[in-house]
Amino acid sequence: MSKTPTAAAYLSELAARVGRLMEQNAEAIAAAAAAVERTAKADGLVYIFGTGHSHTMAEEAHYRAGGLAFTVPILSTPLMVHEGAVASTAFERMSGVIVPVFEHYPMDANDVLIVVSNSGVNAATVEAAQLGKQRGATVVAITSQDYSRQAAHGRTRLADVADIVLDNGAPPGDAIMRVPGGELRVGPISTSIGAALMNAVFAEVAVRLQSSGADAPVYLSANMPGAKEVNEGLIARYRKRNRHL
Repeated sequence: MSKTPTAAAYLSELAARVGRLMEQNAEAIAAAAAAVERTAKADGLVYIFGTGHSHTMAEEAHYRAGGLAFTVPILSTPLMVHEGAVASTAFERMSGVIVPVFEHYPMDANDVLIVVSNSGVNAATVEAAQLGKQRGATVVAITSQDYSRQAAHGRTRLADVADIVLDNGAPPGDAIMRVPGGELRVGPISTSIGAALMNAVFAEVAVRLQSSGADAPVYLSANMPGAKEVNEGLIARYRKRNRHL
C-alpha cells in the first residue's frame, strides 16, 4: 500500500488529463501551431501574457532550453504575485490596467498573442486579448472552458474573444483532490496542463519549420555542447525586439 496515496492519486489523475489533451484539443492545437508557424516564417513574435500564477506561462517560454527564441513574455509587476499577491488580484480585475503595459510591446498582424487565464474572466486578460486583436495579432487563449462559463455571470470571457482556444480542462477552482471531511480541494492543475499545451504547440512548430527547410530558432541548455554559440546568435537576433533578454 502506498505511503502517499493522495500524491499518487493526484499524479495519476494529472497524467490522465494530460493524456487526453490531444483528443480534446486536436483542432485547436493544429490551428495554434499553424498560426505560430506563419508568424515564424514572417519573422514575427509570439507574445505571452497572464496574470497571477498564469504569468508563469510567459516565463516558462522565455529564454527556455528547448524553447523557441521568438517568444516574448509580457511582464508587469503589479499583475504578478511576487511583490504583492493580494494587490495583484485586485489589479487583474481592474479595467484599463493593460493598456499602458502593452505600450512596451509593439505587436502587430505578423505576431501571435497567447493569453493565459484559468478562470478566463478577469478584466486584464480579456482586455489583453481584445487589444491583441485590435493590433491584428492572432490571439490564442489557454483557459478552462468549464471554469470560465461558471465564473462569467454574463461577462465577456477570454474564450469569447480569442481566435483559438486551448482548453486545459481544469474544473472550477482548479484543484482536483478532495480533502476528506469537507468540501476543501487541493492539487491545482492549470499550470502543469497549460505548460504542456503550450510546449506541445511549440514542439510541433519547431519540427514543421525544420522539415520545411526553414531554421527553427531553438535555445540550447547552457550546459550542452555548442550552446554558447547558438544562444548568443539567437540573443543577437532577437534582443532588440525582446526587452527581457
